[in-house]
Amino acid sequence: MVFKAALYTSLIIFILGLIYKFSTWFTRKIGIFANNIQTSERLFSAFKGVFGAIFSSKIFILIKVFILDVVLQARIFREDLLRWFMHMFIYGGFMLLLLMHAMGSIITESLFSDYYSTLNPFMFLRDLFGFMVLVGLGIAIYRRFILKVPRLKTNAMDYYAIIILSIIMISGVILEGVKITSITEFQAMQEDYAGLDDEEEIETLESYWVQYYGLVSPSVEKPFDQKVLSQGQEIHEMNCIECHSQPQWAFTGYAVAKISGPIALALDGMGTATLLWYIHIFACFFGLAYLPFSKMFHIFASSVSLLVNAVMEKEKSTPANIATREAIELDACTHCGTCSLRCSVAVAFDKIGNFNILPSEKLQFLKVYAANKDLDEKELRAIQEGIYLCTNCDRCTVVCPSGINLRDLWLNVREEFIQKGDPVSLMLSPFSFYRGLNQQELDSEDYLKPLNIAKEAIAAKYELMSKPELVVPLTPINKNFQHKVALSSQAKTFSYCFSCENCSTICPVVENYKDPQEVLGLLPHQIMRSVGLGLKDLAMGSRMLWDCLTCYQCQENCPQGVKVTDVLYELKNMAINEATAS
Repeated sequence: MVFKAALYTSLIIFILGLIYKFSTWFTRKIGIFANNIQTSERLFSAFKGVFGAIFSSKIFILIKVFILDVVLQARIFREDLLRWFMHMFIYGGFMLLLLMHAMGSIITESLFSDYYSTLNPFMFLRDLFGFMVLVGLGIAIYRRFILKVPRLKTNAMDYYAIIILSIIMISGVILEGVKITSITEFQAMQEDYAGLDDEEEIETLESYWVQYYGLVSPSVEKPFDQKVLSQGQEIHEMNCIECHSQPQWAFTGYAVAKISGPIALALDGMGTATLLWYIHIFACFFGLAYLPFSKMFHIFASSVSLLVNAVMEKEKSTPANIATREAIELDACTHCGTCSLRCSVAVAFDKIGNFNILPSEKLQFLKVYAANKDLDEKELRAIQEGIYLCTNCDRCTVVCPSGINLRDLWLNVREEFIQKGDPVSLMLSPFSFYRGLNQQELDSEDYLKPLNIAKEAIAAKYELMSKPELVVPLTPINKNFQHKVALSSQAKTFSYCFSCENCSTICPVVENYKDPQEVLGLLPHQIMRSVGLGLKDLAMGSRMLWDCLTCYQCQENCPQGVKVTDVLYELKNMAINEATAS
């Protein structure tokens, strides 16, 4: 009764958990692009997209991706052979064990009429699959706690996954070993299946099992007369051979049986087999119920993410489907750390220590953020810094084994952050360039908002920005200003400039306006000359400083090797530091 109640409870929780998780794919709103899209629209677009992919040539892409990336995990194989073995052992072994053993009465019995869990090849395969999972768990522990793969962070979910799987597998192996040696299990088997009434026959069969099946008996001991063993073999072949292969085939359980042999009677007397059975079964039930809410849910989500990203095209996909895809991707993350290992700004984490600089850790935060959980100011500032430092190099997206489109995800979430918070720091980040490239995807007012806030924050300090019509009198050369700019090895190259105007000619911001000087104030080459002349008010007051996209075109095309963009960075940092200090 308790067993059935626990089974039904875990199944109900599992099903409700799946329904809840699947529902979040169509209700969670990540970033600004999902704000005005209703759940019904996302559901309709998703069904339309699924049927459109299945009943078109894209079905062949889905089949290919399912075989290579979902089943064979080709992405992981290309990236890290050891991790591929780990994943295949855990994922492959567990799924095969689930289908053949845990669901044996539903699947295996329907396929094989002679199925018994104690009969080969099923007994051997059960141990083989279980051994595969244990080996995979061993590799996982080795990588995380001994090898200590760089930037591979272990959080609570990682611990839970390892612990739950370990309890299930280890308790199953020990249970099998204890049952092999258990006289109580033998007697129950004999009564249920052999039904022998003659005490001498029972003792003869028992002797045979002690000799060849690992049984530990309190009443019979080795060595045995060959005649007794021959009689025992006859009784065994008449009653047991159809459902019991030799336990040596269950190599993991048999190893435990041999090790525990000296204390087998004591273990049997304490009812260890029953206790282990409850531990094993209830650990399985708990794992099943917890699966939708744990890291292990990526079994479903990662597969869906890989398939979805294989057939979705950014230019042709509807905003509703993109919003749904991003919600799926949050659950698809396995926290494997591959993206963090390849991240071009991960070195900043080594210096600053902010975990949110690492892509895999940002994704963990986004799960919390998307669930509308409360975050304090410190946590929000940390993730803001991690988001803004991203260089949009796309290395994380390319190597992600779950196919998560990380770069687009960062753009979407960052845009939401800068619309809500203080975006001045945005102007000092590489994000300004990538944001400029995606200007057409943003509302024009939203695009200008952070630029205007940055200008307003600095305008109080530099009058030229707030009143561009002013004629600023030339001031004496500010050598201290020149010295501050020259403290940076990149920025000090301003002195090489001879105003060839190449940087202004190549600048996409300058090109965007009919009369750029009227809108921007000074152009890039003029800013370089202002710094060279020590004219601080002119250099720091130009709007060009804040409209710069940091595309590095000016820097790459300067014949003198002036680090134009780096000079602008230095000036922006100085302006904000002075404005903040005042």
